[in-house]
Amino acid sequence: MESACLCSYLRLHFLSLRYPFVRVLLSSRAYLEASGGAQLSALYPENVSLLFKLYCLTVMTLVAAAYTVALRYTRTTAEELYFSTTAVCITEVIKLLISVGLLAKETGSLGRFKASLSENVLGSPKELAKLSVPSLVYAVQNNMAFLALSNLDAAVYQVTYQLKIPCTALCTVLMLNRTLSKLQWISVFMLCGGVTLVQWKPAQATKVVVAQNPLLGFGAIAIAVLCSGFAGVYFEKVLKSSDTSLWVRNIQMYLSGIVVTLAGTYLSDGAEIQEKGFFYGYTYYVWFVIFLASVGGLYTSVVVKYTDNIMKGFSAAAAIVLSTIASVLLFGLQISPHWFGYLSLRPEDVHHCAHFM
Repeated sequence: MESACLCSYLRLHFLSLRYPFVRVLLSSRAYLEASGGAQLSALYPENVSLLFKLYCLTVMTLVAAAYTVALRYTRTTAEELYFSTTAVCITEVIKLLISVGLLAKETGSLGRFKASLSENVLGSPKELAKLSVPSLVYAVQNNMAFLALSNLDAAVYQVTYQLKIPCTALCTVLMLNRTLSKLQWISVFMLCGGVTLVQWKPAQATKVVVAQNPLLGFGAIAIAVLCSGFAGVYFEKVLKSSDTSLWVRNIQMYLSGIVVTLAGTYLSDGAEIQEKGFFYGYTYYVWFVIFLASVGGLYTSVVVKYTDNIMKGFSAAAAIVLSTIASVLLFGLQISPHWFGYLSLRPEDVHHCAHFM
């Protein structure tokens, strides 16, 4: 047994020396082991393997990059622009249906499935009310993402949106009573400095001909950043404060989310929807964006439940690179030297900042 463990350790150590992303994943576990066994057992169940983490990292990175670029494409090239509020609402419906299906598979029988829904959903109005808080905040965040990407390039959006890390840091300290080391605070300020470098001389997309309002876009990102920080930490606290199934929690949240987004849809665009129709302007690309948003939302909940935010941070860094490349090819983005200054800060920011989340 000891020799097998030693061999496994040596193999992982070799991989960590050769591949930086493996080193990041292993360092997160080492940090948690040093912080205490309770944290480790809560964040790393025994059945969560390194392969599972790498799989989540890969999927999250691809989905995040594809979602940002595809959403930007649908908001800047279509002659008949769809209502973003309806897309957010449909996303919540799809996530609810998928969560219901996964809960049915998890319970294993129709009787247990009905009992779980009756006990945790229909019979738990307090829990529904508790999950309505992140539902409302996430609804605002998702709508702000559509507004921001209607006025900013995908790469600019991705970089600026990383201000959610300092916001999450503050929420983590205030809501979860965690502390940050000096190195982590320095990393937070380095990240803010990197975003400032990018905005000092913003990149321009030469192939976008629609009218844009960058000030409105940055305002939307600011709201989205605040929503992301608060909702992410709140949802993490709810998930890890009980043994309730992840899919039950998702169902509770998405039920509230459908009500909130549907109300927002008709308050914001009700008159135009009645005139043009709920699915006005929808194309295959719009449905692709909705699919990516649904998958991304579910994977985020899985990562929050079973791993830690180091993966989210590392995934965000990789998604920025992919989004930038795609923006150069699709939208004619012209990158200034300030971008490379920002990207040079990212590895340390991700590695140190994400420990606290």
